[in-house]
Amino acid sequence: MSFFGFGQSVEVEILLNDAESRKRAEHKTEDGKKEKYFLFYDGETVSGKVSLSLKNPNKRLEHQGIKIEFIGQIGFFLARSPLPVEKRGCQTCGSPGPAATLQCEYCFKELYYDRGNHHEFVSLVKDLARPGEITQSQAFDFEFTHVEKPYESYTGQNVKLRYFLRATISRRLNDVVKEMDIVVHTLSTYPELNSSIKMEVGIEDCLHIEFEYNKSKYHLKDVIVGKIYFLLVRIKIKHMEIDIIKRETTGTGPNVYHENDTIAKYEIMDGAPVRGESIPIRLFLAGYELTPTMRDINKKFSVRYYLNLVLIDEEERRYFKQQEVVLWRKGDIVRKSMSHQAAIASQRFEGTTSLGEVRTPGQLSDNNSRQ
Repeated sequence: MSFFGFGQSVEVEILLNDAESRKRAEHKTEDGKKEKYFLFYDGETVSGKVSLSLKNPNKRLEHQGIKIEFIGQIGFFLARSPLPVEKRGCQTCGSPGPAATLQCEYCFKELYYDRGNHHEFVSLVKDLARPGEITQSQAFDFEFTHVEKPYESYTGQNVKLRYFLRATISRRLNDVVKEMDIVVHTLSTYPELNSSIKMEVGIEDCLHIEFEYNKSKYHLKDVIVGKIYFLLVRIKIKHMEIDIIKRETTGTGPNVYHENDTIAKYEIMDGAPVRGESIPIRLFLAGYELTPTMRDINKKFSVRYYLNLVLIDEEERRYFKQQEVVLWRKGDIVRKSMSHQAAIASQRFEGTTSLGEVRTPGQLSDNNSRQ
């Protein structure tokens, strides 16, 4: 990189020591595409080298110092529409957009993100070279030992949590900067006590149903097993489904913003049920794009998941009940006792035993409302 074509030009590359053996993980980018990045966990060492390749062997590169940083950063996108006017599509990436946009949604959000709307929760620096000059291509080793990575990488509608390495060659007129993103996964182990969700809900003198899910906490490759039992049916229901809803919450106090995203819709009944009928539920989570539940991450944002039970009658009225569940990411090694417990829970729900103690009947939704 050179300034107006004068002086030395240099290419910067960040190489990890264990690049050949380290696992890669897919991660969604701001434009909805998936790319693979090197995968790290909390406490792992990040080491490698910064390679500098001079384009002109006969010229020297003067600099004010060379450094590399390991950064964990939370950034916020702008939660409103892209800039208006023009039919030529996005002026930044060239992609065709809605009938009148100066920038597409993703470039517009990224522009807002790049204007300093971010917070660094991890910031480590290693100086690689003092001010001086470089006369030939060379590489500088670096190592960040047992780096704390407290949160999982996340890209949502209005917030982005990322980890990256940034190499900087400081110069008088313009710095030379190279960044390399990595992905961090957080692993959790929940106690064996994982209570089921049981509840009786309904509309007075019209509909009473009893539903139960086998657990309240599920790992990302888990199976949701449950039952829905109709105690009273006096309205003509024609359809029932269960939705997985992700709710992203950003901001604090009066500036809280919620973004709901329906991850999955799973039909569990088509047709009119009768009193005493029992509908089984078996929903496999592995096929959906899910993240662990994230609560009050660095006091900046949260991500929660809900199971939304929806009933639709013949007049297209919708009745619903939401129940929060906790999602977590587990490692490759699972304790035998946990697997045994899951098997017992599955067998119990597949049987014909009673759903157990019920609660006082309430409205189908917390707000006594229909959608």
